[in-house]
Amino acid sequence: MTAFTNYTENQIAGHIFGSATFAKPTALYIALFSAVTDGEAGSVTEISGNGYARAACAPGDSDWTQPTTDGTVSNAVTISFPAATGDWGVITAWGIFDAATAGHLLVYANLTNSRNITAGSTPSFAANALTVQIDN
Repeated sequence: MTAFTNYTENQIAGHIFGSATFAKPTALYIALFSAVTDGEAGSVTEISGNGYARAACAPGDSDWTQPTTDGTVSNAVTISFPAATGDWGVITAWGIFDAATAGHLLVYANLTNSRNITAGSTPSFAANALTVQIDN
């Protein structure tokens, strides 16, 4: 199950109930994690080195499904990462950032099954593999 980070929740609450404006990100970047210590606080261990880079995915109707009646959206296209030039280790979770490097972690989730990424692998998420749901 996905979870929004405190940052995202605070931005949305400030936008709805206060005078703050939360601008839609102009790009989204999917990240891979080897550990999530405190995802709500954005405390994660992102993969680094060996050719790793976040995968860009546009925030729009061509890359994401329309929300369902329960507030769920999924990736509508395959999201691919660069080929690993060395071992990345075991991936246990994923997240969405608003920047290619650094930036704000917006949402995160554990993988159903961890995956070991070895040199030469090209990790990807098939369409509809990443699902984000606003808590009910």
